[in-house]
Amino acid sequence: MCKLCDEGNLQNHSSSRRDFLKATAATGVAAASIDLFTPHPATAHDSDVPEDTGRRERRYIIRGGSVMSMDPSVPDFPQADVLVEGKKIVDVGPNLHAGDASVIDARGRIVMPGFIDTHHHQFETALRSFLANGLLLPGTPGGDINELFGSLSQLDDGVTTVHDISQIHHSPEHSDAAIRGIMDSGRRAAFGYFEGAGLTHGPKYAYPDDAFRIKQKWFSSNDQLVTMIMGGEIYLPGYERAWKIGRQLGLQVAAHILSPFGMRPTFDLLAQGHGGDTGTLGIGSDNLFVHMTGMSDPAWQKVRDVGAAVSLAVPIEMNMRHGTPPLLKLQSLHMEPSLSSDVEVTMTADFFTQMRATMNSQRSLVNQMILDSDPDNPWPPQPPGVPNPLTTREVLRYATLNGAKDLRLDHKTGSLKPGKEADIIILDATALNVAPLNQVPGAVVSLMDRTNVETVIVAGKIRKWQGRLLDVDLHHLRRQLEASRDFIFDAAGIKQDLFRSN
Repeated sequence: MCKLCDEGNLQNHSSSRRDFLKATAATGVAAASIDLFTPHPATAHDSDVPEDTGRRERRYIIRGGSVMSMDPSVPDFPQADVLVEGKKIVDVGPNLHAGDASVIDARGRIVMPGFIDTHHHQFETALRSFLANGLLLPGTPGGDINELFGSLSQLDDGVTTVHDISQIHHSPEHSDAAIRGIMDSGRRAAFGYFEGAGLTHGPKYAYPDDAFRIKQKWFSSNDQLVTMIMGGEIYLPGYERAWKIGRQLGLQVAAHILSPFGMRPTFDLLAQGHGGDTGTLGIGSDNLFVHMTGMSDPAWQKVRDVGAAVSLAVPIEMNMRHGTPPLLKLQSLHMEPSLSSDVEVTMTADFFTQMRATMNSQRSLVNQMILDSDPDNPWPPQPPGVPNPLTTREVLRYATLNGAKDLRLDHKTGSLKPGKEADIIILDATALNVAPLNQVPGAVVSLMDRTNVETVIVAGKIRKWQGRLLDVDLHHLRRQLEASRDFIFDAAGIKQDLFRSN
């Protein structure tokens, strides 16, 4: 017998997977005599949504779940409560006293912070899967409602915060419509004000100077659900202007950084402090760089030294020929990335996919390095200098707290800590694809998907309840999205073909 196991802290008493399977094989005979398929009554859960959540002084308690705080100062609990008042977390711990607070029964559930996507082109939502076989490089086989529908889709998936890299700013009216779509979703977001994509622009094109108007009109407060980031792509002529405007406004400056499009020499100049038209522009702690594939070692060292943030979109990077995701480079520099979904024209924005792909990619590279170190040894030891394989806990940190840090929002979100805003997801661990629950981080990263996201809370307000998004007419929105898609295809002169190979 094992005292820890009896107390609910399951232990692995086998030295390897093979030994573990041997040790458990005998139990199959005993288990066969038990009627495993006899139906049992489901745990009762109150179907009523707590009212007025997120409003000042409104209190409710999430009770009895397995709480994974993702905060270094708050422990994890096999069974505990999270008390919320207004939009903030008041307390986390077992058997909290909550007075007359409404109760959300989280028994059999995992309670954790919502996922954070640090790079997502939501304006492309209407073109989902259109470039499922697409590549990044030109010449190779294969580039208001979109923002809203894309945001709601990720809310449904447990992604409570997004950096929306918006590249439809052909006029101030386009910018305002995009911002309204994000704000209408009720989701926490960083609006990325990037260029209007395309080779030519009309008379109303105002990027990057319209940033001043946008900041004053939409982002005058430092305490709101949607914030602003300045986009400054270094492959565009005159990018220094965008960087300087962003810094003048006190905004982060974000850019896609990858070896295609000849970016490496330009980025080297920035790393040396000789970037831009004036030859004086440099990298700073206010930069957020996406992908970072194919960059030089000195440039990487500069990124590390100044504390710039790095966002990886591992499935897209592997799929669209961006270059190998620089997971091992980050580890060698003792850096950690945040995670992002990039483009739904090619691949899902589901964050369980992002986490699994990140972990699988890194472990594949590391495992092969270990095997190659001694080909004659079937179980070679890990050689010095080879990074450790990623763990589920580390990948979860990338997907939550690191995302908050990279968007300068870790004072508000990214972990379950008293005083932070309540961006919380409740995941069903009793579901067929997860039960029995044996290890919380492993269950979330290795087993779960969108169907396990039962409840989603943003700034204390419940946005999804027991598997259903609240306060949205999805049928109506879907029809609008389809109309948007039809307009785009007609304007581009492309015939719709559900079985085309792009």
